[in-house]
Amino acid sequence: MAVHFTGIKGTGMAALAGILADEGFEVNGSDIDKYIFTQDELEKRHIPVTSFDPDTIHSGDTVIVGLSFDEHHPEAARALADPTVEVYWYNEYLGRLLERYESICIAGTHGKSTTTGLLASVLKLHAPTGFLIGDGHGSMPQNAKYFILESCEFQRHFLAYHPDYAIITNIELDHVDYYRDMDDYVAAFQSFADQIGKLAVVCGDDEHLMQLHYSCPRVTYGLKDGCDYQAVNVTDDAAGISFDVKKDGQIIAHTSLPESGYPFLIDSLGVFAMASELGMDPEAIEQGLHDYRGISRRFVIEEAGDSILIDDYAHHPTAIRYMIEAARNRYPGRKVIALYKPDRYSRLQYFLDGFADALKLADEAVLLDFPGNAVREDESITVTIQDLIDRVPGSRLGQIDEQTAGELAAEDGAVFLFMSSKDIYLLRDMVRSLLCGSGH
Repeated sequence: MAVHFTGIKGTGMAALAGILADEGFEVNGSDIDKYIFTQDELEKRHIPVTSFDPDTIHSGDTVIVGLSFDEHHPEAARALADPTVEVYWYNEYLGRLLERYESICIAGTHGKSTTTGLLASVLKLHAPTGFLIGDGHGSMPQNAKYFILESCEFQRHFLAYHPDYAIITNIELDHVDYYRDMDDYVAAFQSFADQIGKLAVVCGDDEHLMQLHYSCPRVTYGLKDGCDYQAVNVTDDAAGISFDVKKDGQIIAHTSLPESGYPFLIDSLGVFAMASELGMDPEAIEQGLHDYRGISRRFVIEEAGDSILIDDYAHHPTAIRYMIEAARNRYPGRKVIALYKPDRYSRLQYFLDGFADALKLADEAVLLDFPGNAVREDESITVTIQDLIDRVPGSRLGQIDEQTAGELAAEDGAVFLFMSSKDIYLLRDMVRSLLCGSGH
């Protein structure tokens, strides 16, 4: 009897598979044959991965189905037809898993993955801590006390979770193919807030979070006066970020970190607040923040030739704007080239002007078309990549091919920002190969 994952290369699914392997379960899974970066962690644990095939389901198995699939997928259908097989969708199983530990959910429109990674780095200095990050990484040490879970609001999936503690980073409308409007989106977060058991740590700079009702104690963090944990004396330059933490009118810590940008600053502060509330002293929290080594596809910086290559999951106008600003702060005077590949037609159509305004902040923009398997959500969605190119002066269409990679490599010395929730990192790899082989 095994735990079988249908769609095991999904970012959350791969992470959960790793966690269950750490817990001692026999784990296997299936997916498409194409290489996806998440499979690296599966291979490290020697978790078998095969092509989709209903015959991989056996009586007595537990089957966890990825949220990209429904009950008509051949594997899911086979599993549901066998009364000896326990079937869970991804978020359903996670809801059960949370019950085995002191649980901490990280929710919000932006910053979930980074905040989860940061809190894991800090909290493990306090007690054995497991985590699941939506970059394919998950871990569960023996005798774990805490479990930190990145908790996505897409289609209200995070309502499967009833955590003891939660950090909510911000609320800004997203997933417009599912949520009717901002009121509907905020209502989902209100429902999530109602399910937090012991403590909510929320960004006090966010007006929507401050208007939610909390049935448990609430602690705030932010840059504004009045936040329980306030960042003051902030600097963000080529050396990184530094700030003081003020609580109850007193500065209780000074932190200097090598990362850049407002998102990292505010996520670090939220982690500081949660860890402090869980009993850690400021010195230990600072050490944990310094120990953080980043996560996959979140402002991952590489040097290639004389260029800087930055890979990031950014797929919302706000995130793109923050990434470009962070690159300018970290590399003043350098040319910044923004590369973006959209993921959902509905998102690009709804935020078209926002994407354009954000991309204009770069010195140059190269825009890639939608993935071949992207579908228009309904007949009202008519946007094309050309609509975005037309709104960003000087921008051009690129491809994941040798021609585009060669054109980019010819601009050696620039800062290249590869931004997408899709496979734009493949173009980064091609550019890196050209630059590193060019004699620099």
